Amino acid sequence: MQTVEPGTIRATITGTIAVLLAAACWAFSGIFVKLIMVDDQVSSLMLAFWRDTAAFVVFLLFAAGTERKSMAIRRSDWPVIAGMGVSLGVFHVALNLGYRLNGAAITTIQQADMPAMVLVVARMVWKEPLTGLKIFSLVIIAMGTVLVSGLILAGAPEVSIAVGFLVPALYAGWSLFGKALRSGYSAVVTLAWAFGIASLILLPGQFFTGSLLPPPVPATAYLWFGGLIGISTVFAFFVFTFALGRLPAGIASILVMSEIAFAVFYAHLFLGETLTPIEIAGALVVVAGVILLLAPGVATKAIRPSLHR
Repeated sequence: MQTVEPGTIRATITGTIAVLLAAACWAFSGIFVKLIMVDDQVSSLMLAFWRDTAAFVVFLLFAAGTERKSMAIRRSDWPVIAGMGVSLGVFHVALNLGYRLNGAAITTIQQADMPAMVLVVARMVWKEPLTGLKIFSLVIIAMGTVLVSGLILAGAPEVSIAVGFLVPALYAGWSLFGKALRSGYSAVVTLAWAFGIASLILLPGQFFTGSLLPPPVPATAYLWFGGLIGISTVFAFFVFTFALGRLPAGIASILVMSEIAFAVFYAHLFLGETLTPIEIAGALVVVAGVILLLAPGVATKAIRPSLHR
């Protein structure tokens, strides 16, 4: 019988705990965003701009201190980095709208559709094979999304539904550009430039919000914003990167689905959000489909992301 080295077991346990911690931190994103936008003084566009700007500064300072010699981007890779930045910036605007219109729990569930969208695009662009099991997974995810998004309910807001599908589509765009980027860059350097471009493309939109400076908001809003950047962006990324050094990417991608459970729990505890029985059923179906899609031997490189949002 094959034995497992103690170090491997320890690394697996440590990596698993790290992924769950990262998922718990990412799940707080919706809570922080909702608390910041509670009085409608901060728009989705403004919050996305300041989030990306703050994250850019943090990652740039860290990269400058640890990766100074490898911060240069090849000229041929700048279009890909630009694509990542544009996708990221617009994704954060849509994500904020989703949290506002659909709630933190529902938006997190809808976001989980990303691997399915990536798989379809990978099939069209890179001709990656679609097996029967993959197709079955896509059908399951689509069914769960229909239930969660309220498409079978009369009177469901069309704008909310559109935003619900836009969130995973933009998230998939970010992942696909990440797949197209050539190797040789550290994750910190890639994120620094991507967040910088995201901030840059959102900058013109700030003139339509009335001011480049944040509006006068309660002091607690700055506390929530600090949590959004420190906990749900920077710390979560570093913990997940740490986990990827100890777990296969496919396993980490499955474990990170626990973000949905954390988001539902947080939304109920802090925001009073509750899911209907239909939405709960849809969430379970989406999770089952994604886990099946990411299972070892089923997933492709296209849906094994090394960077999160």
